[in-house]
Amino acid sequence: MNRVEKSEEKYRQLFGNGVPAAYATDPDLQDNLSRFIFGEVFYQGNLDDKQRELITLVVLTTNQTLPQLKAHVDAALNVGLTPVEIKEAVYQCAPYIGFPKTLNAINEVNEVFKAKDIALPIESQKTVDEGSRLEKGLAVQVEIFGDIISKMREAAPANQKHIQDYLSAFCFGDFYTRTGLDLKTRELLTLCIISTLGGCESQVKSHVLGNKNVGNDKETLISAITHCLPYMGFPRTLNALSCVNEVIPESE
Repeated sequence: MNRVEKSEEKYRQLFGNGVPAAYATDPDLQDNLSRFIFGEVFYQGNLDDKQRELITLVVLTTNQTLPQLKAHVDAALNVGLTPVEIKEAVYQCAPYIGFPKTLNAINEVNEVFKAKDIALPIESQKTVDEGSRLEKGLAVQVEIFGDIISKMREAAPANQKHIQDYLSAFCFGDFYTRTGLDLKTRELLTLCIISTLGGCESQVKSHVLGNKNVGNDKETLISAITHCLPYMGFPRTLNALSCVNEVIPESE
């Protein structure tokens, strides 16, 4: 199949037999969009459609492109993602983009779920309590990044140690320890979130190494960042790829 045929087949798989509204007003732009995203990018690399839709959900959440997010919640369900997986992907954005934007996205998810008679709230994926969130979060943090975490915590000035505690207990304790998505998936989604934000190259490099440590190889990282390209543009994509190449050189 050529890319036009591929795009038509993939679009039907994701969204059904409808026609994008933009064809009525901007057919050339819609052709460029559909043929690039659904005829090329969706076929590049080693990700399956479930992984691609999870990535799409977090990138659209980060960008706050909510109409497109709502459409891709439908697509995510159509390729076999569960309501839990969809919710957990959006929840994973909260430590990086903040709660207001995350809530905006969750409202869109909930609208789709209600329309499909998916009962809310869905089952909790929480595994920590007030007494264990710091300890368990720190354990996950060390699993991802190694001994550097202890050194980072020790080096923090006294008036900033609370930030390190928040990072361990909140970001990693409250979110990374949740079930519904495995650690490799959460770490891959985090890389996509912070790459989409832009201006976070230091954190991108850290999470490239974190992804490597949890078993996501360079091909997977390049595939994930490539999948982000149509939604975040070339500048941020090239910056993220530069971080990948710096941390994991081609010679490795």
